[in-house]
Amino acid sequence: MASPKLNHFQRFFSELGPGLITGCADDDPSGISTYSVTGAMFGYGLLWTALASFPMMAAVQLMCGRLGMVTARGLAGAVRKHYPGWVLWSACLLLIVANVINIAADLGGMGDATQMITGVSSLVWTPLYAACIVGFLFWSSYRQIANVFKWLTLVLLAYLLTAFLAHVDWHEALRATFIPHLEWSREYMSVLVAILGTTISPYLFFWQAALEVEEERAMGRTLAQRKGATNEELRRLRTDVLAGMFFSNIIMFFIILTTAATLHSHGGTKIETAKQAAEALKPLAGHFAYLLFTLGLVGTGMLGVPVLAGSCAYAISEAAAWRGSLEKKPRGARRFYAVLAVAMFIGLALDYMGLDAVKMLFWSALVNGVLAPPLILLIVLLTSNPKVMGNRVNSPLLRIGGWVTFAIMTAAAIGMFIA
Repeated sequence: MASPKLNHFQRFFSELGPGLITGCADDDPSGISTYSVTGAMFGYGLLWTALASFPMMAAVQLMCGRLGMVTARGLAGAVRKHYPGWVLWSACLLLIVANVINIAADLGGMGDATQMITGVSSLVWTPLYAACIVGFLFWSSYRQIANVFKWLTLVLLAYLLTAFLAHVDWHEALRATFIPHLEWSREYMSVLVAILGTTISPYLFFWQAALEVEEERAMGRTLAQRKGATNEELRRLRTDVLAGMFFSNIIMFFIILTTAATLHSHGGTKIETAKQAAEALKPLAGHFAYLLFTLGLVGTGMLGVPVLAGSCAYAISEAAAWRGSLEKKPRGARRFYAVLAVAMFIGLALDYMGLDAVKMLFWSALVNGVLAPPLILLIVLLTSNPKVMGNRVNSPLLRIGGWVTFAIMTAAAIGMFIA
């Protein structure tokens, strides 16, 4: 007979799903690159952002999850019902712009990392990865995709292990974690906005809400059955989202920590290539550093790129009132899968413009940081409205968290332009 403790442990992991996937998709190649650039440029100085951004990203993702669970609609579907068309399509346009750039950046990073190992041009690997991801999304069910995504999250543990074998100044690292250090400079503000953009990203908002709808749709529930949420369902959502966001930020913390202890401490304050970023993994892997770096970048890309393309498809399908779901086969949701394929194709095309992969990864995070605030504003307004949420509107704490996140991200973006 299993012990109660084991049952509790099993219950906890059985409740992890959309929140865990969303949190780990946040640590995509764009995120890894941004955190690596952060550690290399500023050492331990921005470790505090891993702590400070956790409640902000948790608040926003909880609101998105609650919106999907209570209304049985994704974010775009909820905006379509309660706001004018120009608001809806402006929000979708912001998402598409950010996502296509991010897809290009992630595919380019995956190809660039693989080139280090094989010597074969990234322009060969990039379309292969794109074709693999599109094929996987087209011919798998949501349940299969969710199960594979859960296992792919284990790739991120490679970044956690490296810090314990690097020569970390733990006293300085802990001080930087709990005592924020601020600088008024273009470089510092750009990195700060990029960090916020890659941790609190527009595509995660649409994906979280859509996945909550998919979870219930996969259970065979009708539209009427999917509307509303019990206390137990909201408790599960809270467990799932908090666990996913915590894991995401732990990985963020250790990537910054490792690059600070290896690259920054040895004078490598600028990362221009994926090869330089791979140097951060030498404390663990030695001569296999590039192989481990490639595994991490490709594995997280396989997790992040489908989320980026999928959130585009969900948003446009909901906005246009099309039938669309990863649970359906392409023949039953042609326009949904067409949007997904077009987003991937445009992102792939951008990779043939000769842009540097690491720079593009960083700039995609910066774009997300600038475009996220107006979407957060919509999310806070929707989930605080009784006409939308009934008696499941945001708690005062959650509402405050949403407004604080909106204010901080807006101020950071404005500060970057002023600086």
